Amino acid sequence: MTTSLPSLAFLGAGSMGGAIVRGVVASGAPRDGDITVTNRTRARAATLADCDGVVSVALEDDADANREAAAHARIIVVGVKPAMVPALLAEIAPVLRDDAIVVSIAAGVTLATFTSVLGDQVRTVRAMPNTPATVRQAVTGLSAGAATDAEDMALVHALFATVGAVIEVAEDKIDALSTISGSGPAYVYLLIEEFTRAAEGKGFSAADARLMVEQTFMGAIALLEASGDTPRELRRAVTSPKGTTEQAIAVLQQAKLHRTFTEATDAALARARELAAGA
Repeated sequence: MTTSLPSLAFLGAGSMGGAIVRGVVASGAPRDGDITVTNRTRARAATLADCDGVVSVALEDDADANREAAAHARIIVVGVKPAMVPALLAEIAPVLRDDAIVVSIAAGVTLATFTSVLGDQVRTVRAMPNTPATVRQAVTGLSAGAATDAEDMALVHALFATVGAVIEVAEDKIDALSTISGSGPAYVYLLIEEFTRAAEGKGFSAADARLMVEQTFMGAIALLEASGDTPRELRRAVTSPKGTTEQAIAVLQQAKLHRTFTEATDAALARARELAAGA
């Protein structure tokens, strides 16, 4: 049975929050309530005004918009800049419904920060979506707060499923998840950049190099999804013994890519922990 989404409030809908709002609308998911979005400026509010069933409000027009939106919503998604989160939570705390679920998409802001302002009894969820949410191909990690039950998580899961895949993890895994799915698109784009540069170095035009490389990545992912095979199995199918691909793979393996990716994600995780500690 499809889960119907309850009334939603997005407090601070920048690129990520806006992508989720548009994903909810585009998905056609059943909704039992309305969607209210708040942003500081009229210009930002205008970017979501065309979404069906969305009320988009600028704080410069209505200074109480955050409180009004939070008071009527079952799920409140907090998407303001991390430094602004405590003040926003203090603003909305007095008006929250008894069954409200407060969801953070603010990077580096822990559940402990939320409960320190809202109290232990408020249902909280920490979410870590990634940028492909804009095309409804995200991976979102979710971590439940102590007061959040299975029914609450099912609602939040359904919300983020409108923009892609959802993984539920303990909060101590959220930073690690961010080094894979959160930062992951940048790793893919770097590989595409370097592969394209190699193609141009072999005499192809920039346009042809880009077409070959980007379509190769998209085609490989489509085949991986359609075949049900593992990446290892598909790689071996392309790698004929003593063939050209085997020579290329040997060079890549000699470069210790497994170690490079481990070191890269370890560096990202160390920085995430520094940021969480206020460094």
